[in-house]
Amino acid sequence: MSDTVEFDLDAYLGRIGWEGERVADVATLRAVHLAHARAIPFENLDAVNGTAPSLELGDLLDKLVRGRRGGYCYEQNTLLLHALEALGFGVTRLSARVQVGADGLESRPRTHMTLLVEVAGETRPYLADVGFGAVGALLEPVPLVAGEEFEGAGRRHRLVRVSHRGPLDLWVLEAFEQGLAWEGGWRRQYAFTLDPGEKPDFEVFNWFVATHPRSPFTQRLYVQRMRGDQHVLLSGRELTVTSPDGTVSKREVSEEEVSRLLDEEFGIDVPQSHQKDHAG
Repeated sequence: MSDTVEFDLDAYLGRIGWEGERVADVATLRAVHLAHARAIPFENLDAVNGTAPSLELGDLLDKLVRGRRGGYCYEQNTLLLHALEALGFGVTRLSARVQVGADGLESRPRTHMTLLVEVAGETRPYLADVGFGAVGALLEPVPLVAGEEFEGAGRRHRLVRVSHRGPLDLWVLEAFEQGLAWEGGWRRQYAFTLDPGEKPDFEVFNWFVATHPRSPFTQRLYVQRMRGDQHVLLSGRELTVTSPDGTVSKREVSEEEVSRLLDEEFGIDVPQSHQKDHAG
């Protein structure tokens, strides 16, 4: 399918369960972002089965909106981009280097997709991201302001500017994690500049991440969602539940339970062609 398909805003808003006034203001941006993050699960079923998921609008609508599926960053944030544009926001794609578990700021390629959102009447844009597969992910967008702490739906974030060798400012999104005393509670999530990306760039990134044998998304099943104020993650056959106070519970699950969890816990219908041992 091609992006000549018209975006179905009614179907999208129905999928995320949002019924607010359709105005392009900060309140709408925050509410739609949070509703999307809570409604559509993060999942890599296509990649773990050796297929790069389509980023064409019609396919995204069929899979994430009309279908009982989720997706990872390229799918989730491309869908959000179309929704925000339909609501009247200005949106720019940005690429980022994931910092969770990284050895340094430039030790990984720019394979994450995030969004910069312009709001009419606001002097600063917002960082929006419903596709970061980690417990430190944004639930609500944050203003592009250095050094200030922002709370959104129970999670705390801040953006910092750090020195690097490039000509553009390097921004780092940090999340506050309970019990992370040796880093003052703050952990880097990803680093980015404001160099705009385009759809063809992310089609290349998407293909690489979904098919390269060393990509973590080709190695094991990775599914997450919010359950109330808890973050629920299924990584391979390990189920992890993280509470707002930082309490973590983990347990191993069987392959039969993986199938049940995908259906009942995460709200995902596994396509017939994908029904095999995904756990890795």
